[in-house]
Parts: sequence; C-alpha cells; structure tokens
Amino acid sequence: MRHRHAGKHLSRTSAHRAALRRNLAASLFEHGTISTTREKAKFVKPFAEKLITLAKDGSLHARRRAIALLQDRDICNVENGEPVRETTVIGKLFSEIGPQYQNRNGGYTRIINLPLRRIGDNAQQVLLQLVGELKESSSSKRTRPEKTDATAQDAGSDAPQEEQAQSKEAAAETEE
Repeated sequence: MRHRHAGKHLSRTSAHRAALRRNLAASLFEHGTISTTREKAKFVKPFAEKLITLAKDGSLHARRRAIALLQDRDICNVENGEPVRETTVIGKLFSEIGPQYQNRNGGYTRIINLPLRRIGDNAQQVLLQLVGELKESSSSKRTRPEKTDATAQDAGSDAPQEEQAQSKEAAAETEE
C-alpha cells in the first residue's frame, strides 16, 4: 500500500527523475511549448510554476535558488554551422518569462491533450505550454470576410441603386 507516499516515480530512480524534471522545465522555458506524455507533463508542471514564481521576485536570492533547482544551461542557435550562445535558461526565465507573468497569480502553464498516441507504448501525448505564448496565432485568427456588393445584394441590403448597378456592370465585365 502506498499510504502517505506522495509523488510519481515514473519508473525511474530519484536522480533520473530530478534530471528529467530539470530538462523538461528548461526545454519549456527555452521553447515555450513542449510535446511530452501526460504523466511527465503533470510531473513537471508544478516545478515549472514554482520556478516562474521565483522569477517574478527577481532578487539575487531567487535567482540563486532557481539556479540550484534548475541548473543553468545555454540557449544556442546554429549560424554558419557554428553554435552561437544567445543567453541562458535562467537569464531568459528572469528577464522575459518572470516579468511577463508579474500580474498573474499562478496558472502559468497549460496542458493540451493531443489526439496522437506514441508508437510503441500507446502513451497519450500532450502539449505543455506557457500561457500567453500563442499571441501570434490569436492575431491570425480567421475572421469573417466582409460582404461585397454582390453578397450584400443577395442578403437584401439597402445599398443605393447606383452602387448595385455599378456592381452588376463590373460583374458583367469580369464574365467577358
């Protein structure tokens, strides 16, 4: 019986679990979204949210605590075949992510279920995201096209008769 034994083991040793938690959280902060299994996402979500709460404080003590918990790794991009160091995960956490959630009291991440299942063990796949990372997709949301004169006429709009006549002439010219 597992009475009073909190936490998931994930079939790993304690050192492996700690490394998994650190690596998933660092990847989340680096990329903003990661794809993983549901159990791993549930495992890393509270840890990531605690680190974001530390980053909101922004003090030297909070930064040192975050480094102790997460370790610090470089964020690199490849340019001309050579890796170029941009910043570190802790630097991004404290300079970009922490201030972004300054007015939010928790709930910095979300888990979105994917319809995909992993080949091999059929594990449920999910997306673990930082809330507010989808600003680009919200601006590119599909909008209803504006009604043109032809569609307004079909809808029984009260457009002036001159505009209707002009639209009929334009339609006749395009048909030719």
